[in-house]
Amino acid sequence: MQRRTLFKLLAGVGAATVFATQFTAPAVAADAVTLKVGVTGGPHAQIFDEVKKVAAKDGLNIKVIEFSDYVQPNAALSSGDLDANSYQHQPYLDAQVKDRGYKLESIAKTVIFPMGIYSKKIKSLADLKSGDKVSLPNDPTNGGRALLLLQKQGLIKLRADAGLKATPLDVVENPKKLKFVELDAAQLPRSLDDVAVAVINTNFAMEAGLNPKRDSIAIEDANGPYANVLVIRTADKNKPWVAKLIKAYHSPEVKAFIEKKFGGSVVTAW
Repeated sequence: MQRRTLFKLLAGVGAATVFATQFTAPAVAADAVTLKVGVTGGPHAQIFDEVKKVAAKDGLNIKVIEFSDYVQPNAALSSGDLDANSYQHQPYLDAQVKDRGYKLESIAKTVIFPMGIYSKKIKSLADLKSGDKVSLPNDPTNGGRALLLLQKQGLIKLRADAGLKATPLDVVENPKKLKFVELDAAQLPRSLDDVAVAVINTNFAMEAGLNPKRDSIAIEDANGPYANVLVIRTADKNKPWVAKLIKAYHSPEVKAFIEKKFGGSVVTAW
């Protein structure tokens, strides 16, 4: 009789344990948040793989989704297919918000990729000949950035009021009669066989195997307005995971990874 009673008590304890486990499991799962973050391939993707490891310690499960252009990550974020993206600088985001009506905003600075001028045909910008072709990004902000770099190198002069969104139409002096070829930013490395020089964003240059410090014949000053930013939907800015995501990106582990991995070609902006 006593053995039968003991068996029932043990069975009851087991059932209670199973019930407790089943009851508490969803609460544990509820503490974890899964985020889909869009990036462009190359350094942004590599950095976010490191951010992902740090964020996991704080209950964020990050799925990194790579894109091959600059247009889709904001469209995907706006439509709700992403929770955040990390690939663009503030002037580009401002232009996208204005032109497309996106309700997106930046929440933190990430890194700076100094834009460079590359060539397979010449060793110095002094070697450019009259009528040579120069390829540059076809989106307004990166195209303007490229033209400002060409101006800084003394190759052209822009209208005084051209600003960050300068286009080839704003070129008022072009002593070498350079011909501008506007292409999607991701395609610029491929244009090196067809043009004298190409002005390429560092993330796409590195993805193509180019080292900005070693391979560029001129490079942008890192102290400019082009720090990249972490972007979310405005409606999400007060959600608890936002602060955790920033904390993970700005962690000492991620900073050390960037410094070691890229050796100064990519610079932290915080």
